[in-house]
This record gives sequence, C-alpha cells and structure tokens, in this order.
Amino acid sequence: MFSNVTFAYSWVLFFLAIIPLLTAWYVWKGRKKQAAISYSSLKAFENIPSTLKEKLRHLPFALRMLALGFLIVALARPQNFSAGQSVNAEGIDISMVLDISGSMLAEDFKPNRLEAAKNVIDDFVKGRTTDRIGLVIFSREAFTQCPLTIDYSVLRNLLSDIKTGMIEDGTAIGNGIANGINRLKDSDAESRVIILLTDGVNNAGEVDPISAAEIASTFGIRIYTIGVGTRGEAPYPVQTPFGTRYQMVPVEIDEVILKKIANLTGGEYFRATNNRALEEIYNKIDKMEKTKIEITSFRNAQELFAPWLLIGFALLFLELIASKTILRKLP
Repeated sequence: MFSNVTFAYSWVLFFLAIIPLLTAWYVWKGRKKQAAISYSSLKAFENIPSTLKEKLRHLPFALRMLALGFLIVALARPQNFSAGQSVNAEGIDISMVLDISGSMLAEDFKPNRLEAAKNVIDDFVKGRTTDRIGLVIFSREAFTQCPLTIDYSVLRNLLSDIKTGMIEDGTAIGNGIANGINRLKDSDAESRVIILLTDGVNNAGEVDPISAAEIASTFGIRIYTIGVGTRGEAPYPVQTPFGTRYQMVPVEIDEVILKKIANLTGGEYFRATNNRALEEIYNKIDKMEKTKIEITSFRNAQELFAPWLLIGFALLFLELIASKTILRKLP
C-alpha cells in the first residue's frame, strides 16, 4: 500500500501512537466500571446466550479508532511521485567515404589497409547511439553503399560486404566527396560531417577534390581527411602462377590536397601509418563529434490523501449511526 509513497507532513504520523494509548485507557476504564445494580449470585443467568448486541458492544470504539488512524494518515498527506527523464539529442549526420581502390590491399596494415579501415569504422559505428551514418565507397567511380541511417546493424553488414574490385580501379577523391555531399546537403542535422579515408592520389573522376571541398563548405559540411599508409614503401600482394608474391611499392598520398580539403571545410587532416594510429584517429574524431544530449529530470506528485479522508469520515459516520441506534447505551 505504501510502495513508492512519501508523506508531505510525515511528522503527523507520530500521532498514530495515540491509538494504542486510547485503546489501553478504554480497556482499563472498562475493568474499573461498577455495576449500577448488585446481585448476590449470577448463576441464574449462566445458560442465557449472548446477544449480537452484546457481542458488538465494542464496535463503536473500534470504528472510532480506525477512523482516527485513517484521518491521521490523510493529514500526513501521502503522495506518489513518478520520475523520469526527457532526452533532447542534437543529432549529427556522418557520411563515411571509403577508398576501395586496389592499393588498399597493401599489407603495411594488418591484415591489409582496407580490412583495417573496415574494422575501425565498425568500432566507430558501434560507439554511436543517436547519429545517422551513411557509407560511400569510391575508386574510379563513387556510389552509396548505405544511405544515412540509424539502423547500425544494416550499416555494419553492408560495411562487411565491401571489397576491392567492386568498382573499376582508380582513385576519384572528388567523386567520393561529391557523393558524400549529396547524402548530407538536404540534412537538417545540427552538424554534418564527412570522414574521408584514402591511401592515394586523385587520378580519376569528373569532380576536382578542391572544388568538391568548396561545395561542402557552402553547405556547412565539415570534412575530416585521413591518409593511410606507412612512410616509404609497403608490401603489396601480387598473384603469380606460383602463388602470392609480395613486392614493395612506394606509398604516395597527396597530403597537400587532403590538408587543403580539411582546412577549407573546418575539418582536420590525419595521417595513419599503422593500425594503432588509425584507431586513435577515429577515437579522436569520435570525441570531437559527439552528439550533444540534454537530459531534463522531472518528478510529478500524485496526491493520495482523498481515499484515506473519505474512509475516515465513513467510519466515523458508521460509528455514529451504530452508537445512536442498535448499539445505543441506556443511561
């Protein structure tokens, strides 16, 4: 009955101690009463059964004590509080733009650049909660692998399906950015972000990377650029009639262009030379682009005194009726 109930005036409940005191006084008073008429012997009345009125002679007092208890609880003003939180999230829309050209198979990252990037992006997605995230892949052309969504399980499945060779080989950075812009330009999110990951130099596509960055800037889209690849040369797998052989290929990343893209849009350029560095970059971006969540706590009070008050008055009314009618005492 009193689960999740508090009392506005809990000190009033101390008056409940009056009830056992009044009961003790009632019992003591009853024992001290003297009969108005004395008899020498009551043996003649031994076989006379007790009447209902006699059995209920203490009912008015019991009703009065119950009524007093209910009225005291009502005066203490019982209340039931319901609590909750109102969450207001300032959303972020993120377009992940991933290079899947053949050079992403280089194994200066383990197991290779593409798989390392997919693993880190997967962890990044798992760490988000309310943001819409889309996925764009590019090599010579660019297309949307997954539109903006909050269904992260679908996004992660589509991410795991990515492999080199899905598109004709090449590196069209400008096309990748342009496709990411198309995903974000009509968004009404407070923050719109492109995270571009590549390991090469722009050598294909119809859109110039700098022009694409300028367009992104006009839409208020921030671009973080990431260059992946060790410094110097990296082992690249080559299929031969005798199995897989490795040859060292030079690592060529157009850092000048990637830095300019980031600067034009208010983003930042990062260079990852191994798996650990790549993880740290995405962790840093994750912290920089956190959704702002405003949590408002509230408590609503429900007054519960009315039933106690009504029952108390009802018991008093019953006591009054009983004591003035069937349980009336004659002088």
